[in-house]
Amino acid sequence: MTEPVTPLTPRPVPFAAVSQWWRDVTFLHWAARPESVAGFMPAGTVPDVLDGVTYLGLVPFRMHPIGGRVGPRLPYVGTFCETNVRLYSVDSAGRRGVVFLSLDASRLVPVLGATISARLPYKWSSMRLERAGDVLTYTCRRIWPGPRGASSRVVVRTGPALKAGELERFLTARWGLHVAWHGRTLYLPNDHPEWPLHEAGLLELDDGLVAAAGLDAPSGPPVSVLHSPGVPVRFGVPMAVRE
Repeated sequence: MTEPVTPLTPRPVPFAAVSQWWRDVTFLHWAARPESVAGFMPAGTVPDVLDGVTYLGLVPFRMHPIGGRVGPRLPYVGTFCETNVRLYSVDSAGRRGVVFLSLDASRLVPVLGATISARLPYKWSSMRLERAGDVLTYTCRRIWPGPRGASSRVVVRTGPALKAGELERFLTARWGLHVAWHGRTLYLPNDHPEWPLHEAGLLELDDGLVAAAGLDAPSGPPVSVLHSPGVPVRFGVPMAVRE
C-alpha cells in the first residue's frame, strides 16, 4: 500500500547519519507523462503519480550546513548553492521518494564525496544566489563532469505564505530518495518539519540542466512555482528496496 501524501513525515528518522539545512528553496514543476520518465526510475520503483500525472522538478536552493553526528562542520565545505533536477518515485514497499537526475553543487569536495559514497549524480558547477528584496536570482554553469557549460538561470519574486494543498504536498512532502547503488536500489529516508511554503512568481527562466539530464526540455511555463525559506533535514540509514 502506498503511503499517503501528508504534510508531516510519518516515519521520524531515529538515527541521523547526516544533517543539514535547505534554505532559500524554490520549486519549479512541470507535469509529465509517467511513461516518458519510467526509464529513469531505479529498479524496484515506478513514477509516482497524482491523478494520473507525474512531475519533473527543477529546484535551486542553498545548503547550510552539512555534516554527520561527529566531527567539525567546515563553512567552505558545508555552505554552498545547489540545483537539482528530480523526478518522483514510489517503491514496492509503498514509500514515496525522489529520484535525482542531477545535483549541481558549487563545492567540489561534497560533489566527490556524495558521488563516490552514495552514487548520487552530483556535478561541480559555478553557482550563485543573489537577493534583492523579494527577488531571488539563481545562476548555475556546470564545470565537471559534462556536458560542460550546461547552465541555468532562475529569477523569482517571493510572495505571501500559502496553505499547502494536495499538489503542493505531493511535490514537497518527500521523506526519502531512491538511488541505484552497485546493482541494488536503496531508499535513503529523511525527516524535517512541514515546509513553510510561499507563493512565487517566475520572472525569468533560461535552463539547460533538464535537457542535460536526458529529458526533453519543458515546452511551456511550470505548472507550479513555490518558495520556502527552508527547513532543517536529517538523513537516516539507507534501506534496500525489494525488486
